[in-house]
Amino acid sequence: MAKQVLLVHGAWHNQDGFAPLVSSLEELGVESKTLNLRSAQREGEPLGDMFSDAEQVRAAVDQMGDEVIVLGHSYGGMPLTQGLVGAPNVSRLIYLTAFMLNVGTSLMDACGEVDPPWWDRSADGETIFPKQPESVFYNTCAPAIASSTAQSLSPQSVSSFSQKLSACAWLSTPSTYILCKQDQAIPLVAQEAMSQQASKVVELDSDHSPFLCQPDQLAAVLASEFN
Repeated sequence: MAKQVLLVHGAWHNQDGFAPLVSSLEELGVESKTLNLRSAQREGEPLGDMFSDAEQVRAAVDQMGDEVIVLGHSYGGMPLTQGLVGAPNVSRLIYLTAFMLNVGTSLMDACGEVDPPWWDRSADGETIFPKQPESVFYNTCAPAIASSTAQSLSPQSVSSFSQKLSACAWLSTPSTYILCKQDQAIPLVAQEAMSQQASKVVELDSDHSPFLCQPDQLAAVLASEFN
């Protein structure tokens, strides 16, 4: 039986950022699939929200094999939680320094009443873009990787951050939370609080984006979940 992982990116990002991790997984005999969430604005496409992202994730899983592990990075934990309740072929959910929240909670609820200082809302109030992403997301990455990835980011819909979960997949599906100890986007104390809900916790001495700075180590963690 093929080992398959669905990789779900976080806010502002896209599937291309997973390229180093995809390569590392291939070397370990693990197949992976990626997708571009609609909540990250792309030219010529309608701007999506958390619920449309959840539908995308479920549709992708439905086209995969009998045993699938699904990883959600950062915001990507929200559509996993919302969309994968009752997915019969999902054996484990992986929350990679991700928002692991329960029904009735939004990402903004978890962040508090005031926007983080590195958020920049658009004039029309419909999107958010990160300030200084190199220091927030990629602080241990090689400078060239940090710069090129930062240039690929897209505005994120405010609705994807404000919509509250109406379903919770991790209540019935085994889960692993991967703590990233040098993360400057989601404080370690917040990660630790959310990780208490997971079936298993793993630590990486990484920034917010281990799929870029530590792809081999992250791939090894994912491959071990099939054993």
